[in-house]
Amino acid sequence: MITIKAPAKINLFLDVLGKRKDGYHNIKSLVMPISLFDTIRIENHARHISAAILPECRFKGIPWSFSIGSKDKNLIIRAANLFKKCTSCRKGATIYLTKRIPIGAGLGGGSSDAAAVLIGLNKLWKTGLTKEQLMKIGSRIGCDVPALIHGGAIQMEGRGETISSINGLAKDELVMLLIYPGFAISTYDMYKRHDNHLKHNKQNLPRVSSDSKFRLVMSGLKRGSTQMTGKGLFNALQETVFNKYPLLKIIKNSLEKAGAKHVHLTGSGSTVFVLLKKRDKGEELAKLIRKQIKSPLWTQVVQTIGKRN
Repeated sequence: MITIKAPAKINLFLDVLGKRKDGYHNIKSLVMPISLFDTIRIENHARHISAAILPECRFKGIPWSFSIGSKDKNLIIRAANLFKKCTSCRKGATIYLTKRIPIGAGLGGGSSDAAAVLIGLNKLWKTGLTKEQLMKIGSRIGCDVPALIHGGAIQMEGRGETISSINGLAKDELVMLLIYPGFAISTYDMYKRHDNHLKHNKQNLPRVSSDSKFRLVMSGLKRGSTQMTGKGLFNALQETVFNKYPLLKIIKNSLEKAGAKHVHLTGSGSTVFVLLKKRDKGEELAKLIRKQIKSPLWTQVVQTIGKRN
């Protein structure tokens, strides 16, 4: 048996550079893992791959439902079956998932679970694959999986398969407040809407603006400056997501009126995050936004973390 943590991720920068012939999009993103984890426990089984959710997985105050689903759709089952195929291993496994990362939230929970399964099976079955080999397998499952196998602060390009470590960062962790509104957002739908918006408005992506933002984020991280990092936050999908889900824009505006300076959307949503200088400010903002929105929003103060051990 082996137990492994699957960290959520945050996008400090996400630009969409156009649609590819294979239907995916070329992106440029700066991703960091954060201290919010699902837990994967894997036990050997004679032959078959199966998965189950542990009963304690829930979000306090947020009504939600989650099921493992079919083997074709669930990422942890797909990851295990693909790993078994790629390694020609005849073993099986039972995978237990404790879910703490909100679903469809732009936090990469499903991708991180898949990454954890690949890492865990490699250790449990002693197959000896390198991190690069695991990342190659992970790229066949989802765009974020290679980055979450790699761990640490990384720059993603292409459809997510091109990974570069970001070195020379300040030692101080970034602290942030996460606000999840209790509903999931389809990544596919948001990218499709983003494409349609550009097509109908005949606008080019803001290349100069996004490039300057990227440099600001990088400089902020290397200098340990929350203010500089916050000024560089960029997400090409944010406007599209806010147009369909105005509640998220209301949350952002309310936080800014309350004094939060660096509020942004991660991934394709639905989580909004606030960069903080002090953890105490996060709890204060969480209480305030729940009171203003009059909804049992899920909130949590987290920090960025380093590479996997």
